This record gives sequence, C-alpha cells and structure tokens, in this order.
Amino acid sequence: MSALICGSLAYDTIMVFEDRFRNHILPDRVHMLNVAFLVPSMRREFGGCAGNIAYNLKLLGDDPIPMATVGQDFGPYREHFISCGVDLRHVREIPELFTAQAFITTDLDDNQITAFHPGAMMRSNQNHVRDVASASFGIVAPDSRDAMIQHAREFAERNIPFIFDPGQAMPLFNGEEFRQLIEQARYVTVNDYESQVLQERTGWTPRDIAARVDGYIVTRGGEGSRIHAGGKVHDIPAARPESVTDPTGCGDAYRAGLIFAIMRGMDWPTVGRVASLMGALKIAHPGTQNQRFDFTKFATQFQAQFGYTLDT
Repeated sequence: MSALICGSLAYDTIMVFEDRFRNHILPDRVHMLNVAFLVPSMRREFGGCAGNIAYNLKLLGDDPIPMATVGQDFGPYREHFISCGVDLRHVREIPELFTAQAFITTDLDDNQITAFHPGAMMRSNQNHVRDVASASFGIVAPDSRDAMIQHAREFAERNIPFIFDPGQAMPLFNGEEFRQLIEQARYVTVNDYESQVLQERTGWTPRDIAARVDGYIVTRGGEGSRIHAGGKVHDIPAARPESVTDPTGCGDAYRAGLIFAIMRGMDWPTVGRVASLMGALKIAHPGTQNQRFDFTKFATQFQAQFGYTLDT
C-alpha cells in the first residue's frame, strides 16, 4: 500500500531580525513604506506540505509518493529526498521556473513578514492522480487551486480514499467548491480556526461535515485534537514534547500520523494519538524536516506517553 501525497514542495528561507518591527515601521507612514531589515542569521529549510508529510511518513517506515511540481533549483531538495529514500517519480520539474519558496523574516516578538513565490507550484495540475497505479490512499494538501480540485476529483473517480486538507489554501475556495471537495473526500482535517471558516463557507456544522465523511479531524494546538467519526466525538490529548522549539510543520507531521494510522485500520482514539505524537516529536526541532527517529523509537515513545502498545 502506498499513500499518494499531493501538495507543494518548497524551500523556506527563514531570517531573524534582532529587533522589533514596530520600532521601525511607523503606523502613520505605512502608505509610503520603504524599510530594510538587517538579518544576521538565516537558514534555508526543505518544506512544502507534500514534502513535510512524505518525510514524516518515511520516518515511520512507509513508502509515500509525493506528487508536486518543482523548478530548476530543486537539486538540493532532490538530493535530500534521494538520501531519505523517498520516491520522486511523480515530482515534475519545470525548467523555466523556480521551486515554490517562502521568505520569512521574524522579529524578537515572533511577528513575521512573509513573501511567498509559488513558482512551479502553479503548474501542479500537470500531474494526475490517475497516473499513479500503486496509490491506495491519498491526501490533497495545500497546492494550486486547480490542482487541488483536479486531484480530489481523480481520487474520487478511482474510488481511492483520501484526506482533504485545505490548510493555507482556504481562501482559494468558495462554499460550493468546499461542499463538493468534502463530499468527494473520505476524511477532512483542519485546525480550529480553519474549521470555523469551513463552517461559514459551507453553511454546515461539524456534525453536518462529519456526516459526509468517515472522519472530520480538527486540531486544537496545545489542547490536542477532536475527531468526529461514526456519530461520536473523540477528544484526543496533546502529546508531551521534549521541548517547544519550532511549531512550523507540526500540522504536516500530524497529518502523516493520520495517514499512517488510518491506513492500518487503527481505532480513532489511537489514530489521533499517533498523529498527536508525530506533531510533538516535530515541535522539538527547528525547521520541518530535521527530526530523526524510526518506528521502533516512535512506538516506545507512544507507550510511554499513552500507556499502551501500538499494534500495527
């Protein structure tokens, strides 16, 4: 069984401004803004939803298949994934474009100014779910609007169960489109804020959404998560992290846990706890793909955190 991970592959360039934006941006001059920030520290991370989810699934011992479009500068990311043993057959390179990338500047108050260049991601509808014969499960994660609609439709046409994860692509869809995407999906996952937006756009309550899918999963940060499934509501506790270093990518790690556990037919309380622990293991490390463990270590952590053995 292979999970097809549809979404973005991107570079995240993260810079730290060792001061506060508010000391340099005058509220009464924002209409003529012209500022520069000295950023002594900078790091470049591998990111994108498809990349992060695939990386975390590989840590658990799965063989995920990321599907994305990338640009001429993908070389270092390609080498990284080859070293991890990730299947790149369905990652399409667009030579005349750059790989999607975010340029993030953070100040001492943890405020952020981000510029996002979609680059090759805007051509992701050139990839097709129908071309991946080995896919038995999938996820439609944030990507270009046309690609997300297309991938969802092709998963549904092939009767392949998939998770719809709108994430930061929430603004791209209207209520009618959301309703169609939900009805095509087998599972939907959002955070608590996105859940509110989804309800407003669709006019549906959490119960209405849950009635149309096998599982409606809402993450709630440090309060854990809530899973609506089979007419029941399962409140999932947050796993305890060793430290809180960087929350970036925790949602993608959580989704990798969902995919891993759902594909193995685990009960919903266990599905939620697997996902929760994946997020906790990520938050203790900077960046989105710097944590290292294998399934044996994960299972040991799971038993220590939740008091029972993870049976796969």
